[in-house]
Amino acid sequence: MGTPSHHPNRRTFLQTAAAGLAIAPVLGARSVAAEPASESASVARAAQAPLSIVDAHIHLWDLTRYVVPWFGTDPILNKSYLLQDFKDQSAGLGVDAMVYVQASWALEYSLAEAAYVTNLAAHDRLVQGMVAYAPLEYGDQVRAYLDDLMVHGTFIKGIRRGLPSASETTFDMDRFIHGIGILSEYGLTFDLLGRGAANMDMAIKIAQRVPNGRLIIDHLLKPNVKDHEMEPWRTKMAQLAAFPNVYTKISGIATEADLVNWTADDLKPYVDTAIELFGEDRVVFGGDWPPILTANSTYARWVQTAIDLTTHLGPAGQHKFFGDNARRFYRLPAA
Repeated sequence: MGTPSHHPNRRTFLQTAAAGLAIAPVLGARSVAAEPASESASVARAAQAPLSIVDAHIHLWDLTRYVVPWFGTDPILNKSYLLQDFKDQSAGLGVDAMVYVQASWALEYSLAEAAYVTNLAAHDRLVQGMVAYAPLEYGDQVRAYLDDLMVHGTFIKGIRRGLPSASETTFDMDRFIHGIGILSEYGLTFDLLGRGAANMDMAIKIAQRVPNGRLIIDHLLKPNVKDHEMEPWRTKMAQLAAFPNVYTKISGIATEADLVNWTADDLKPYVDTAIELFGEDRVVFGGDWPPILTANSTYARWVQTAIDLTTHLGPAGQHKFFGDNARRFYRLPAA
């Protein structure tokens, strides 16, 4: 397609995570091995929760058919993860719907990825929406790509792109933001993926210049959980939360902690801050599966951790976090 292969954040994540992979549990497609000792208890406790969960951040890939270059030879991620694998690993947890988020397949397969996921949805109601890729940095010219993408209709809910690193001085941010602004013409949302202060400043700039867009921050913009850093992350998240059209996903933060030894207490200050700043109506649950597996975790452990960290919201607040907010933001079918 001739589009730039700009996926800096996932690549950086894997480089950061690599040191912990040798002792992380190696979980393959349709396998749950080397689970934490408390895994059975996690499944049982999560299953007891009277929640209908919408997971707003799931990835899939079939490496027998498509190329996904960003994880290289990573032993956990470098294998196929299919819809049935997710269903197996989420069984009994109350997950009734999922939003597929583009997984940075090789750019040549971007439209094929959309067709692949749309076909899954045609055969399984669990898959209720997709956040796809689009070359937004082309500004007005992105419309031709979006026209091709939208042959799949309203199943396509939004677009996700990684924000460029500060060192990418040739990246045309103005044109990129113009492309983001075009998404509302198609009824599409925008998922912001990034990490670090420079990307947070870019996110603030996007929110300022796209006031009519529906924006959601993936993974809380990946704070430095491992070193327990709260600033400047908290201050910049407060700026983003001041825009009423900006939501955030509580997802993908265990992979920013100590990959082997993280606990819910490590994540709690970031989850509490996100809820404090955005309120219970603009926080959304995301599993970030299968990358969550690289954090010495299973999907069930993350679901239970999210339940434990949001109990203070009460039943009504948790129903919003685990379902209602995602359905509203992505315009999913009613439960």
